[in-house]
Amino acid sequence: MTYSMSRQSHILSQLKTNLEAAQVRMKHQADKHCIELTFEVGDMVYLRLVSYQYQSLACHPFHKLQPKFCGPFAVLERVGAVAYKLKLPVHSKLHLVFHVSYLKKQLGVGVTPTTILPDVTDEGLLQATPLAIIQQRVVTKANSQIPEVFVHWKNHSKEDATWEEFDAFKQQFPSFQP
Repeated sequence: MTYSMSRQSHILSQLKTNLEAAQVRMKHQADKHCIELTFEVGDMVYLRLVSYQYQSLACHPFHKLQPKFCGPFAVLERVGAVAYKLKLPVHSKLHLVFHVSYLKKQLGVGVTPTTILPDVTDEGLLQATPLAIIQQRVVTKANSQIPEVFVHWKNHSKEDATWEEFDAFKQQFPSFQP
């Protein structure tokens, strides 16, 4: 089947028109759910740390119950159209600039901070810090005896303590003295 050159260009232009119309419809639908947030310098905002994954020796049994927001922190400046620079504590190793989707405006006055920022490794991963070893036990796995310790983590309650293999724990925290 052969098409003339004008017929091909007509079909091509009609395809481009249909694609543009579909893109406009999709953008309109997506924009219905978007809320444009803006903050002023000096506003107090909460920081969502869900994008960072807590790195510990074992998965936390109640990961969904971890606090979602830290703060409040002051907005220092607007960086670009959708990013803000925050005033974080000096000991924090987190980058100071965050996308607006990770921020939530503080409502009300006199609200005390809910969560202290967690420790961050040099690679930028959140790192749990041991506070104390509560208990020790020996577990049999695959016909071998493996010592484990029950660790109470810093900035967590005792109910959030986890069992960790002693050798892996010592390797990750060599300077920790119980």
